[in-house]
Amino acid sequence: MEFVILLAVAVFILVFIDRPVMVLKFENGKLTQSKGNIPNGFLMGCKDIAHKQPFSGKIKVYKNRFTTKLVFSKTVPAKVKQRIHNVFPYSGSTKKRGRRA
Repeated sequence: MEFVILLAVAVFILVFIDRPVMVLKFENGKLTQSKGNIPNGFLMGCKDIAHKQPFSGKIKVYKNRFTTKLVFSKTVPAKVKQRIHNVFPYSGSTKKRGRRA
């Protein structure tokens, strides 16, 4: 019985807890908090974008076996989201294009 409870708690933690790989928090165009192993080029690009177009909000990066995904808070404007997507280094597909003979 105790094993089942421990297993249920472990499944709950794995499924429902928010575990982003990277987190960037901006307030009025300044980086206030960062978490995770953030590539230097991406960090500098985000700071530059925030300096030119000040915004407040969070950017979270999630990674699974197949893809890397950016998630923005609702306060980040659409134009800023697109510029950050353009700076993000992991947006390319890892699959090979075409077929081999």
